[in-house]
Amino acid sequence: MAVLTTGDLVIPTQILDPWIKSVANGSVVSTLSPNLPMKFGKGEAFTFGTDEAEYVGEGQNKGDSEFTSSVQTVEPFKFHKTVRMTDEVVWADEDHQLGVIQQILAEIQPALSRALDYGVIHGVNPKTGAVVAAMARKLADADSVELDEAEEPFLAIDRADAAVLAAGGLPSDLAIDPTFAVKFATLRDKDGRKLYPDVSYTTAASTLENHRSSVSKTVSGAGVVAEPSGILAIDGDFSAIRWGVQKSIGLKLIEYGDPDGNGDLQRNNQVAFRAEVVYGWGIADLDVFNLIKAADAEGN
Repeated sequence: MAVLTTGDLVIPTQILDPWIKSVANGSVVSTLSPNLPMKFGKGEAFTFGTDEAEYVGEGQNKGDSEFTSSVQTVEPFKFHKTVRMTDEVVWADEDHQLGVIQQILAEIQPALSRALDYGVIHGVNPKTGAVVAAMARKLADADSVELDEAEEPFLAIDRADAAVLAAGGLPSDLAIDPTFAVKFATLRDKDGRKLYPDVSYTTAASTLENHRSSVSKTVSGAGVVAEPSGILAIDGDFSAIRWGVQKSIGLKLIEYGDPDGNGDLQRNNQVAFRAEVVYGWGIADLDVFNLIKAADAEGN
């Protein structure tokens, strides 16, 4: 009978690749914004723009072209998830080790996926809900419009669209809290047909009011963010966000000590598995986002 030993486990490629794809499918940020390959550490991305092409008549001189540039800083942020299990886990037969790894990843992956949203949107530590000083630039700091409970919900989207357009952005995407999504999902015409049949309650991309949309409780951060945000939706151009996995995801078996403050492993006949991921992300322009908040939310 084979026993897993202390150290880093090698996760087979056929497990690691879907795991990373699950990270990409487990948050609204990753659903709506591009995932870029990244090296570990702080980095910078440059974006360039130019004016329109110039018509040149026969025998006429050509003029110059203007361009603009901006720098987008990408910062690394590390998250971990530690799962304790009984000793019986390490007594699994070698033929079943792959199944053990799958079960552990199934426990860890959702939390690390949501961590990307909690960082980019709220700038908080998901474990405590407290603000992380290093996450100084976050979507929660964007301008906002209010949703009056007495009005049709699409009117708030119209106002948010107008604000994004006025700032020079394109309001193409919506990150939505479930409490806002339900306002659309339950609307029906006089014949009982859904007015918004494409609305989904998952992070998988769907469509709402001609926006590409993604739904998750991470948008409001309810139950996690220490200070309630009141955010019902985030409207804007999510291509202004760049994110990536900077460091390969590792899975470590810990057999000794107290790795998470819950008591000595040997004393409790337990082992711990820990996975860590280093995300890098940056927000180029907060002006191309607008928040939709409840009218009674703090800060409105």
